[in-house]
Amino acid sequence: MERKSNTQQKLHIKRGDTVKVLSGDDKNKTGKVLEILTEKSRAIVEGINIITKHQKPSAGKPEGGIKKIEAGVHLSKLMLVEPSSGKPTRTGRKLNDKGKLQRYSKKSGEFIK
Repeated sequence: MERKSNTQQKLHIKRGDTVKVLSGDDKNKTGKVLEILTEKSRAIVEGINIITKHQKPSAGKPEGGIKKIEAGVHLSKLMLVEPSSGKPTRTGRKLNDKGKLQRYSKKSGEFIK
């Protein structure tokens, strides 16, 4: 019997992080990550990539109309903003003092929560 391996990819961004958009219509804007869609390699960021969705009235939601919601942004277009300095930084992983892998800022060398 074959052993199943962990196929979930390690991401440089987590829910709750502040990120900067590198390209597209919302270039240079920053926002907080609301949700990560790992299977599509996308993130939903607060106030970024706003789309209009036309919703038909139904029994569950009798009020229809046009709603503005955030759509997913590909992870390659996002860069983590360092919490201490507020500047965007690349991230890496290294062992902390407890022996666990933890994200760190390549710009300052500090660990990220």
